[in-house]
Amino acid sequence: MKFRIHHLAILSLSALLIAAGCGNNNASNSSTTTNASGAAEATALPESSKLNIKVSFYPIYEFTKNVAGDLADVEALIPAGIEPHDWEPTAQDMAEISDADMLIYNGAGMEGWVDQVLESVSGTPLITVEASKGLDIMEGTEEEEADHHHEEGEHAHEEGEHAHEEGEHAHEEGEHAHEEGEHAHEEHSHDHGGLDPHVWLNPTLAIQEVRNIEAALAAAAPEHAEDFKTNAEAYVAKLEQLDQEFKDGLKDTKRKDFITQHAAFGYLAKQYGLTQVPIAGLSPEQEPSAANMSKIVEFAKEHKVKTIFFETLVSSSVADTIAKEIGAKAAVLNPIEGLTEEDRSQNLDYLGIMRQNLEALKSALNE
Repeated sequence: MKFRIHHLAILSLSALLIAAGCGNNNASNSSTTTNASGAAEATALPESSKLNIKVSFYPIYEFTKNVAGDLADVEALIPAGIEPHDWEPTAQDMAEISDADMLIYNGAGMEGWVDQVLESVSGTPLITVEASKGLDIMEGTEEEEADHHHEEGEHAHEEGEHAHEEGEHAHEEGEHAHEEGEHAHEEHSHDHGGLDPHVWLNPTLAIQEVRNIEAALAAAAPEHAEDFKTNAEAYVAKLEQLDQEFKDGLKDTKRKDFITQHAAFGYLAKQYGLTQVPIAGLSPEQEPSAANMSKIVEFAKEHKVKTIFFETLVSSSVADTIAKEIGAKAAVLNPIEGLTEEDRSQNLDYLGIMRQNLEALKSALNE
């Protein structure tokens, strides 16, 4: 079910006459609005073929596929094994999005490229759905500053250490100016604007995303609304079971804090009464300062931490360095931002990886 919306602006009179003679297939499409729950509202699409749905990255693919079942062709834009914070759509990707019936993305700043896409398809029949719409989104940057004195505390500490080295300070100021320019340049690709987008790592918030996706699909193809509801209910039941497993598995652990390389687990920690101690920030490529590395090492030694978590799809070098410094081990805590080849070879999905995360946390928090 493809609508070549990127050519609509230059339709000729003959094309319009042909369309009128061929029936009302495209006439049933309209621009999208969004209801209070965050699901897209749209005129029903034709029943002649499956919905053509593009989604941003793996968790949204998993949720959408489980709701749509065999009633849609669902394809993730970001390939397996690619870190989604850095990905940007090519011209071909933009054309494929334009040809689709729906674009479903996480939102909350995860997909820095989405504003560009939404602007390019404004006024077209493409239905766009922000799966996290209506969720209670956390301010990741402020949380990190409160817990670990990121940014201002680090800079003040570094200035105190190097105040006597004017030459180095001048060099650092030049580097900081360069970094600010880089951050401005990279903001489109992987800066979250202070928001923490990792809602899918909390099963209860994943349920809300599934509900938003279900509502959007039902609005687009109301003749299949009951099918989408049945599919969503079956998957929600699995997510509810997963939530219960996390509650049972983490309620009586010996400790409640865990160190992770990437600040992706704030929603999970909040849901189950844990404290995430991130080495770096929301972007997995963010390099921690020497001062913050020292703070993490000090924290780990003081609290006798024996496991430092790193993630898939990015280098584990920072976690390995801290683990070696304190005589701990490094282990995976997976933010499920994309499947690795190993995940695929083991036929792992969102539920399977989340259960692996649960076992990793139980092991680390009971050491």
